[in-house]
Amino acid sequence: MADFRALARKKQQLSDEQCKEILAQELRGVLAVNGDDGYPYCMPHNYYYNPDDGRIYFHSGKRGHKIDALKRDARACFTVYRQDGRIPDRSWAFFYNSVVVFGRVEFVEEPELRTEIFRRLSYAFTNDSEYVESEIEKVGKATALFALIPENMVGKRVKEE
Repeated sequence: MADFRALARKKQQLSDEQCKEILAQELRGVLAVNGDDGYPYCMPHNYYYNPDDGRIYFHSGKRGHKIDALKRDARACFTVYRQDGRIPDRSWAFFYNSVVVFGRVEFVEEPELRTEIFRRLSYAFTNDSEYVESEIEKVGKATALFALIPENMVGKRVKEE
């Protein structure tokens, strides 16, 4: 396991529980992988944080830059942030919380778990059960599912000034 850096501004650090709350509430973040020729490759991504196992799940096509990168190097970083409002009398400045998770990715192949996670991810965006079940049936087998297994997680509260 890597030796991860501590947050420089300890007073701004969020607790693990606050980090998990943000992961559970938000719908999108940015996934970064070790891309081609050592260049970072980052992309916005929908996700599902599973409080039962602490993993962050993503779905994707089964081919492409991201999948190739993850098969070559399972290490990844995922960042989520929540904007909590403007600072009064400062139209450009915001409060926000961010969570950065470092870990390794595992592809999920077990059919029952795949279906359950696809379902949970889908219901984060819609309550239309007919649509959800139809999509799982139609594209579930053609979709990659992978989990980021956290090795380090840190959150930070920022007040722009």
